[in-house]
Amino acid sequence: MLASAAGMPGRGRLITIEGLDGAGKTTVANALATRLAERGVEVTLLREPGGVPAAERIRALVKDPEARIGARAEALLYAAARAQLVEEAIEPMLAAGTWVLVDRFVDSSLAYQGAGRGLGIGPVRDVNVFATGGLAPDRTLLLEIEPALGRARTSTRGEPVDRLELERDEFFQRIAAAYRELADQDPDRFRVIDATRSPDTVVDEALRAIEDLGA
Repeated sequence: MLASAAGMPGRGRLITIEGLDGAGKTTVANALATRLAERGVEVTLLREPGGVPAAERIRALVKDPEARIGARAEALLYAAARAQLVEEAIEPMLAAGTWVLVDRFVDSSLAYQGAGRGLGIGPVRDVNVFATGGLAPDRTLLLEIEPALGRARTSTRGEPVDRLELERDEFFQRIAAAYRELADQDPDRFRVIDATRSPDTVVDEALRAIEDLGA
């Protein structure tokens, strides 16, 4: 059984932001961190994979379009980066009462490697329960967008294409469907937000979606 971050008095809250590339996760994460800080909440924003030096090294590898990485190895690399992030940063911050916003977490692996790569959500979940010590978010914000629109948005960024972005449309359609299924299975944790609307509207809804946690 996964244990939520808020399970102990005085602990912070763990909020994760999920969705396809192009959904606006980074924009929402930055805006939420600012809004929470304005309310006097001590908050830290982290990204996945990455956030701490060892995990950033893994990020460079899994993003490298020249790297040849099998599906199982990919899932294990993401889990390894996550394990280090939880141990080195997330758990100590939560214990100190800090709210932690994470741009992607376990649900990304369930959707991308479990469904997208066809490894199965169950096996990928098991690996990540071990990697995180069973830590689960208090709230997950799923920014929902059609795969084609997400890809169109990312193509306008002018950034180099990473290894995952080279995949076919069917890969991202499987991921989008998996995200929706995960949200439907856990409505207490997930809040699904229409990411096609204006950034301000999306951020406002994201803030409302975490207010019951004490924001």
